[in-house]
Amino acid sequence: MVVRLSRHRLLALFCGVLAALTLATPATAAPAHPGVDRAGAAAGWLARQLVDGERFEVVFDGVAYPDQGLTLDAVFAFAAAGVADDFGAQALDWVTRPDIRDGYVGDGGTEAYAGATAKLALAVQVRGGDPTDVGGVDLIARLRGLESPSGRFTDRSAYGNYSNAFSQSFAILALDRTAHGVPATAAIWLAGTRCPDGGYPLLPAQPVCTSDVDATALAVQALQAAGRPADAAAGLRWLVSVQGANGSFADSSGVPNANSTGLAAQALRAGHRPLAWLRARAYLVGLQVGCGAAPADRGAVDFDGGTFDPATATRATGQAVLGLTGDGYATLSAAAAGSGAPVLTCP
Repeated sequence: MVVRLSRHRLLALFCGVLAALTLATPATAAPAHPGVDRAGAAAGWLARQLVDGERFEVVFDGVAYPDQGLTLDAVFAFAAAGVADDFGAQALDWVTRPDIRDGYVGDGGTEAYAGATAKLALAVQVRGGDPTDVGGVDLIARLRGLESPSGRFTDRSAYGNYSNAFSQSFAILALDRTAHGVPATAAIWLAGTRCPDGGYPLLPAQPVCTSDVDATALAVQALQAAGRPADAAAGLRWLVSVQGANGSFADSSGVPNANSTGLAAQALRAGHRPLAWLRARAYLVGLQVGCGAAPADRGAVDFDGGTFDPATATRATGQAVLGLTGDGYATLSAAAAGSGAPVLTCP
């Protein structure tokens, strides 16, 4: 129904970047145990949170709606950690169901969403699938059709254009894996949004160009993939310059958090900034729920270091796994991933 789609699109605007993370307390911070794979434990916890082992949902006005974007974050996390491959397969099968797929990427006619199309195409590629035939839909052709003459990928929608730096970056990362590669105009457009301080904004053409950690983390990975190392290097220098003394990164409200730190850490390692990555990784490790917590919570990456909330920890954990491993989107693959959802080993 059109009403449901409108509500879903409005809801999606409020479910992007989660905030308010601080250092984990000693009671919840995960102690070191020999042989424990922190990323694997985090991904294992994330897998066990999937509804029916296949999806995430978001509740709005008491009604549960599918959260395809968060489900795809889990697919990426499983591939990065090299675990829960069975859950990754089930999750992608769910997202690519025609009704679920079209509610996310649009019907391809009056409704077509650039960021969602690109993110789904990339997830299919990460899992070794063919993005030109996703239930009969050619996501790559649809994505290329959403590129404007300026090089920007834009939504085609009765509800407006909500494309942003994430849309552009995911589009470049997905197209980089295709035979025709990335249109030069797309990379030039993204590079042209850079702020004077070297970072990248979430939204282009604002009165004041304000660099954003999350947007910059995605942009530098896309620009590296597109063969623009100088533009990527500027963003990496900015990321290093705004890293907290404890290794953390803050969101647009200035609050250090696992989501922004996870994405920044991923970009730093992919961008060959190992010391900055290790500092960010140490911060994420400090947020991982450990053996002092309830068994069902162990392995998750906490949202704010206070009272543990599984509802907010799912997104935090999904993006933190990318930082814990440092595997970049450009080369991410589930080819070597094993099945099963590992748990944190405790004495």
